[in-house]
This record gives sequence, C-alpha cells and structure tokens, in this order.
Amino acid sequence: MEADRTPHGSNEPPPPHSHSAACVNCGGATSYPPPPSWSETSPPPVYRPIRAPAINLPPNHNVQQTIIMTPVPQAEKVPIVSPPYHFQTPTKIIHSDDDIRRFRDSATSKNYLGFVVSLSESIRGHKLSDPCHMSPVTTSIVNILQTLTQFVEEIPPLPQSARYGNLAYRDWHSRMTENADSFMLQFLPPDLNSATVELTPYFSDSFGNSSRIDYGTGHETNFAAWLYCLARLGIINEEDYQAVVSRVFVKYLELMRKLQLVYSLEPAGSHGVWGLDDYHFLPFIFGASQLIDHKYMKPKSIHNEDILENFAKEYMYLQCIAFVKKVKKGLFAEHSPMLDDISGVPNWKKVNSGLLKMYKVEVMEKVPIMQHFLFGSLIKWNRSFSLVLPLLVVPQVGLLLSQSLFNSFRNQNPLSQGGCSGITCFQKIIQVEGGRSYQL
Repeated sequence: MEADRTPHGSNEPPPPHSHSAACVNCGGATSYPPPPSWSETSPPPVYRPIRAPAINLPPNHNVQQTIIMTPVPQAEKVPIVSPPYHFQTPTKIIHSDDDIRRFRDSATSKNYLGFVVSLSESIRGHKLSDPCHMSPVTTSIVNILQTLTQFVEEIPPLPQSARYGNLAYRDWHSRMTENADSFMLQFLPPDLNSATVELTPYFSDSFGNSSRIDYGTGHETNFAAWLYCLARLGIINEEDYQAVVSRVFVKYLELMRKLQLVYSLEPAGSHGVWGLDDYHFLPFIFGASQLIDHKYMKPKSIHNEDILENFAKEYMYLQCIAFVKKVKKGLFAEHSPMLDDISGVPNWKKVNSGLLKMYKVEVMEKVPIMQHFLFGSLIKWNRSFSLVLPLLVVPQVGLLLSQSLFNSFRNQNPLSQGGCSGITCFQKIIQVEGGRSYQL
C-alpha cells in the first residue's frame, strides 16, 4: 500500500487544486487588477491615442494644458474702416508678457483670429483646383507673388559653404522692398493710395528677415495681417476668401518654399522636432479644413505615399506633409513627432479645431513671435491706462460699481473715445479678495 501514500508520507488525500495569483517560479503577480471605472465627474475622453506620444517630445504640461483649455476660435466678420482715414506707419509695440495678455484680451486680436477662422471655413470641403470667384484684386496679388518668384530666378544663390543663410537673399529682399509701394498701387483704388504707408511694412515683413536671413511663423502671420488689412479696407471681402486661400496663399506658400530652398533660409525661432513645422503653421489649418468630412482620406492617410503623390496638389495639408518628407531625412516619427501624433486623431474636424487653438497659444501669445507684429490704424493697439478704483465686492457676484463711479471712469477713459463704449470694460467679472482696490 506504500504506492497509495502521498509524497509527504501522509495517508490524507491531497487538497483540492487552486489557482494562485503568484508565479511559482519568481513569486510575481500573474494577474492585474481591473482598470478603474470612470466617474460621472470625470468621463472618459472622446479620443484615446492609438499609440503613445513620441518619446522625444518634451513634457511641457503648462502649454499643453493651456491649449486644451483654450476655446476653439470662432469666425468673425471684419469691420471695414470708413473715411476720414488716418493711415500711419505701423510700429512694434509688444515687448513683454503683460503686452501679450493685453493683446490677447483685445477685440483686435479676436477679430484677426476670427478672420483666420473665416479663411479656414471658406476652403472647407474644397480642392485647390475648384473654381472660385477671382476678383481683379486677388488676380493682381497672385501676379505680384509671381513677379517675386521671378526675382528668385534672376538672383541666383551665391556659392558658400554655410548651411543656412545665402547672402543672395539680401539682394532679393532689397529688390522686393524697393518695389513694394508700386505693388500696392497696382490694386489700390485712387482714394486709398495713401494706405501704402501702412500696408507696405506688413507686406515687406512677410517674406523673412534680410539681416538674419531667416523665416518663421511670425513672418507668415504678417502676411495674414496684410490680408486682414486689405479686408479692413474693403479691398477683399468674404466672397474673395476662397480665392485668397486657394490662389493667393497657395502662391505665397510656393514662393516661400522656393526662397527656403534656394537661399537656405534659417527657421526663425524653430522648436526643432518639437514644433509643428520649421517655417509654417497656417497651411496646416487651411489644409485640415479642406479635408473635413472627406469620404476616404483620414489624418492617418499622411503615411500612405500613394495618397501623398496623387493628392498633394489638391490638398494643402498633404502638400505640407510631402514637402516635409522631401526636405527631411529619416523616420517621420522622429523628425516630425507632432505631425505624426496628429495623424492618430480620428477626424479632420478635430485636427482643424486643435490647430486653431494651438495657433492662438503657440503663435499669437508668444513674445518672441509677436514682438515683431505691427500695429497702426488698421490693426489697432488699445493704449493701456492705469486707474485705481475702489471696488465693492459682493459674495458670489463679483464686481459692483456705482453709476456715478462708472460715469467718472468713462469720462476719464481714453479708450471710450472712438470705439469703446465704456461699459464693455466692466462686463468681465473680476475676482478680488477682501474688497481691495484693483489696478485695471
């Protein structure tokens, strides 16, 4: 009966078999607890990335959180200025974060951004070759950009060993600047000829910096600001917006890529692999809008070489991706991790809205970029004022001012003269502590 005994020498039957949560070899866990359930106050996100973010993307949670919390900019109509005109040479005003905050909260900033959104919406669902209204003004602007492209052919790059900054660009830039006023007069009506003093600086600063021989999103923003000024003058209107994107901006993009390649323009303020692109931002916004609700092409389609080859000429976003892949070597996920991550977004509408928010935060709210932005009579800078007022704070309400105090403030406020009604200055609830005075 020895054979019936257990290995332990006991006559007792062995215990029933059971599964253990520990590995018999190393003692480690063999199962994991279920994932936490989502609470009602913190629902699951609509979109979860299909892959982890690029490993070389620096963690900048403050900027990321700011972009996430920023509302999607909305389209706005551009108010047309009326005579008498007071054109002036535009100047640089932004120098600090305080200036950025003042500009960010201004009606000027919101309206300019609303103009960009309107341009984006005008090209939605359209191919670049789709027929559109071409006014004499837009035709003239396209011809001007073609002339500038011809200047590149006439001014070849100089032989040099430096990677960036061919000195021949300064000759091209000088010729462009010399002809800028005459370019403006080609499409300005006689009663607006005096506007060249304000339009020319925006135009001349749209193609890069001749001293540093560089180009970046700040120069691109100046070109968009120049178009915005034309809209303020009523020279281009909403009927022209599709042509402004599909004809004018495409021609501008073609010129800038030629300048970048021929004269080796250095990226101005580039974030390297951590940025969206070395030179441009707006064509990605417009291009994403083109592809919204496209039946076949999705954001992940940028990885399909056949799609890029066959459709880059019709869709600006694909054109941008194809150009990046042409000028940069190596794995796309390594040299352009942000564009690679965006390709995992489920649809183009989310791409477009996300890029608009990113443009607001990463371009229009950055001192190194906006310190070169120009302000004049068409793009106004609301002069700041400093006035300390006693505040009566009411719990759960915010700010309460007596009618007499409000009238006194309005009479002293220079902004209320021509444009600001005074009352809009107090429509925002101000949170203060202890009923202290607050400097506006």
